[in-house]
Amino acid sequence: MMHVNSLGVGSRLLPLSFNAKSGEIIHVIGPNGSGKSTLLTAIAGMLDYHGDIVLEQTELRHYSIAQLAERRAFLSQADRPAFNLEVAHYLSLSLPQNAKHNLDEVEKVVGELATMLLIDDKLHRGIHQLSGGEWQRVRLCAICLQIWPSLNPYSQLLILDEPAAPLDIGQEALLYKLIDKVAAQGLTVIMSNHDLNRTLKHADRAILLDKGVMRACGAVDEVLNPALLSEVFKTAVERHVINGSPILLFD
Repeated sequence: MMHVNSLGVGSRLLPLSFNAKSGEIIHVIGPNGSGKSTLLTAIAGMLDYHGDIVLEQTELRHYSIAQLAERRAFLSQADRPAFNLEVAHYLSLSLPQNAKHNLDEVEKVVGELATMLLIDDKLHRGIHQLSGGEWQRVRLCAICLQIWPSLNPYSQLLILDEPAAPLDIGQEALLYKLIDKVAAQGLTVIMSNHDLNRTLKHADRAILLDKGVMRACGAVDEVLNPALLSEVFKTAVERHVINGSPILLFD
């Protein structure tokens, strides 16, 4: 479990608090510039902050970089590296140190993730030969290898900053299946997301940010309140039920 208490980052993120349970999927939502990336970067331990972030009963500041890498994985919004590598080589760089002594399990997990993300036919291609969607799926595979429980017994948390942005609708569906599989193994997933209907369908809880302020935090049905969303996003939001499932419609 992770406890966040009075976390703040200068004027970019005003103090906020929340808890995250094992196996829980939390979406961080809000307009552009609301502080989503700042929050995720801070709880990944990659940004100076005020307040407390406690992971596995230890303040984040007290972990070494190596210990932090064992416990959480962070997929940022980033371009591909300048150097070119084969996909298989790139994936190998994300393997936990202990996993390299269990090559059978590594091969099994890599095969499972590559097949799930439809990159199993791209393992021997250079990363600069990949489309944007292919590269994002390779990055997702790599970040999951870092904290996959059968390869890393210390894994606790997966942090994703707008992971669906480069993906088409079919690839996006693969992403959410992968996230469900990660959470089902007991890891906490915290991610930013712009598709509020995906949040309505796939998240357990949501955090709504606006101009660095946490406007709401809790169950998805409560946070995705049409009146509140209309105010924060400055557009009309309505909620309807279609074929038995709730859906948000925007002006």
